[in-house]
Amino acid sequence: MSAAQVWSVDPRTGKQRERVAVEATAADVDRAVRAAHDARAALADRAVRAAFLRSAAACLEAAKDRLVETADAETALGVPRLPGELARTCYQLRAFADLVDEGAFLDVIIDHPDDTATPPIPDLRRYKVPLGVVAVYSASNFPFAFSVPGGDTASALAAGCPVVVKAHPDHPATSELAASLLREAAAEHGVPEAVVGLVHGFDAGVELVRHPLVAAAGFTGSVRGGRALFDAAAARPVPIPFHGELGSLNPVVVTEAAAEERPDEIGAGLAGSMTLGVGQFCVKPGLVLVPSGGAGDQLVKSLTDAVGRVADGVLLDHRMRDNFVAGVAERAALPDVDAPVSPGAGGAHTVAAGFLTVPAARLAAEGAHDLLLEECFGPVTVVARYATEAEVTQVLSRLPGNLTATLHLSSREAEGTGSGAALLAELTPLAGRVLVNGWPTGVAVAPAQHHGGPYPATTSTSTSVGGTAVERWLRPVTYQSTPAPLLPPELRDENPLRLPRRVNGRREN
Repeated sequence: MSAAQVWSVDPRTGKQRERVAVEATAADVDRAVRAAHDARAALADRAVRAAFLRSAAACLEAAKDRLVETADAETALGVPRLPGELARTCYQLRAFADLVDEGAFLDVIIDHPDDTATPPIPDLRRYKVPLGVVAVYSASNFPFAFSVPGGDTASALAAGCPVVVKAHPDHPATSELAASLLREAAAEHGVPEAVVGLVHGFDAGVELVRHPLVAAAGFTGSVRGGRALFDAAAARPVPIPFHGELGSLNPVVVTEAAAEERPDEIGAGLAGSMTLGVGQFCVKPGLVLVPSGGAGDQLVKSLTDAVGRVADGVLLDHRMRDNFVAGVAERAALPDVDAPVSPGAGGAHTVAAGFLTVPAARLAAEGAHDLLLEECFGPVTVVARYATEAEVTQVLSRLPGNLTATLHLSSREAEGTGSGAALLAELTPLAGRVLVNGWPTGVAVAPAQHHGGPYPATTSTSTSVGGTAVERWLRPVTYQSTPAPLLPPELRDENPLRLPRRVNGRREN
């Protein structure tokens, strides 16, 4: 029986563009993982890793036109979105190169012997080492930044871990092109191309997480798919860390004072955020608590006007389009749910943006309206109108974990007047990033960034964006009473690599 063909498909028409590859068999996955495992030593030198990451960024930039053209043909994300995403991806690669050069992520700690301590302290030297081969599962909605050359790959390589990437079926040609460019960059520094493996197919993804030489996994996708892989990772004879981003509602609370102060601004801002990228951002605001009454009515009117001007868009594939159309129809059919701008089918291959409204009281207790508390992927949000702050608290208490939570305050509330601090305290347990007077779409690549959150937003407490994402692929090890000639260079007293470290409780460098 011949292997299944992997086709690139144009989401604007639903037609096949080109045959890209064949789905990987279990033997193919085994070869890719073993080759990556055998190539680990080539990433041991931090200088080589940093140079490789910078060359990867340069190779991607040099192929910008080809990459953007290919990705647009497969995702319909268009310009300026795709060039911007590619620039972000290249910036991220260079940021990790800088992190590797600095070396603080190794977290070197040295305690010299102290016989006066209780109990006595022997010579202890601690740092972090790479886990091994990392399985990376590409996202559908970010063909660069969360796919083959994205944050999971960049952070794993920075940690010294080879990767085997399971390509997303929505952009296989883009994945092949990006992988070839990363391998080209590896070759420039004498690093085996096998440090970046690529496989296609659903079964290949399952085989990958089960492979005994895979030491950890990073995933961005659906709750259903991510949970299945998470369970498989935990069920292995030797369980492995599974860092999955699964789903997020990204709630927004607008206080009555904020709605009174700037209803038009908030309404227009919400429209822009919920429809950005045809609503296909993982941090799209999917539930917005707005006060009832005149100020809230004006905000909803502003939202209605702005969303009504949004052109129909193309989702990443027709399966997602069908799920979106069915999902919004099911939600709109619930009692007391209205659609000031009806979301759903546009043309034969497009969707129309819209939003639903519902009394917040409907969401305060368990029932059929729980569906409105689940993510609906695409250009739609739910506006829940609350009569009292108690209703806000009741709704928030029923929400699962999220990537983000947003609070819109008036200028006086932002200065500490009113219930802003209490609402911020209610939102903090729900999300990994809490915003005030902004919108969650747009995740800056910065050292202080955290892109994660309580389950089901993610399956761990780690971030997939920012420098600390590297920590997912490392483990600490301590050497006790080890003769100096046998110590790794990172742990020697003379500090030949000039690493930041803590010695006898005091920070050096």
